[in-house]
Amino acid sequence: MENVSNKYKLNPAMRKQAVRPKTGFWLVVLGAALWGADPLFRIILLREQITPTQIVLLEHIIIALFVGPMLWKHRSELKGLELRHIGALLFLSWGGSAIATILFTLGLTHGNLNAVLLLQKLQPIFAILMARVLLKEKLPKKFGWLMIMALAGTYLLTFGFTFPFGHVNDFVKVGSLLSLGAAALWGGSTVMGRLMVGKMEYETVTSLRFILALPLLIAITINQGDPWHVPTGAGTITAVSINLLGQALLPGLFSLMVYYKGLTTTKASVATLAELSFPMVGVLINWIAFQEVVKFHQICGFVLIWAVLFIISRRSEA
Repeated sequence: MENVSNKYKLNPAMRKQAVRPKTGFWLVVLGAALWGADPLFRIILLREQITPTQIVLLEHIIIALFVGPMLWKHRSELKGLELRHIGALLFLSWGGSAIATILFTLGLTHGNLNAVLLLQKLQPIFAILMARVLLKEKLPKKFGWLMIMALAGTYLLTFGFTFPFGHVNDFVKVGSLLSLGAAALWGGSTVMGRLMVGKMEYETVTSLRFILALPLLIAITINQGDPWHVPTGAGTITAVSINLLGQALLPGLFSLMVYYKGLTTTKASVATLAELSFPMVGVLINWIAFQEVVKFHQICGFVLIWAVLFIISRRSEA
């Protein structure tokens, strides 16, 4: 007969397994938070007359050089893939990595930036719908109210206590439509990523996401036929190179490695709320890079979102 104390004590392996869901949740939060630095790199590159498609292509080429050896190491995991797995990988790479990133980069150059940012917060809606349909996930208790609270927090971060819809046209311009398309693809990518990390190691999923996107990006770039504007001057070339490398590795490769590691133990419908850590980092980036003082409504939004993340984390641990 087992010792009675086993009812109350967990062995080390079980104890590690018990805390894993909570750890995974916060890894998703961290990975998504790193995305907050993404617009800063992109805006600087756009100012150098590099087109959005060219930026995304260069970013993927740099990342492919880093993840190529990783994919070769895990190549045995490619055996036995079913049709649904191939479809999920293509959605991740072509939709979430290539097309969505192009749409978002284009959105930064068109229309009302506040509208573009707010529409990105629709990602949870797309992800929850797909998670219910494809993964049959059950939502945490009172998840709907938590989602409303999180979206309210992102609204405060973006617009404060004002009502932004003075003119409906601000929200139906090209930039808004591009942002909406990116939100749908990224929301769906959360679900597809959760499906694939149950089949492969998170390193393999990350590698395939970028490498499989390269053929499509090359084809799009060639089809557009935009000229390449090579920067002149040592200072400009250095600045562009540093920004490209930083863009590819920090909010690109490293953030997704952390994100998919956390996604292995986090439900897609929960992960999509964890991703709302992005706007909080965006506020800090604006403060540090552009000297924009954090306002009261932004603090309120920050506190509200993190309160939601804390509640979901505790429920995930339970």
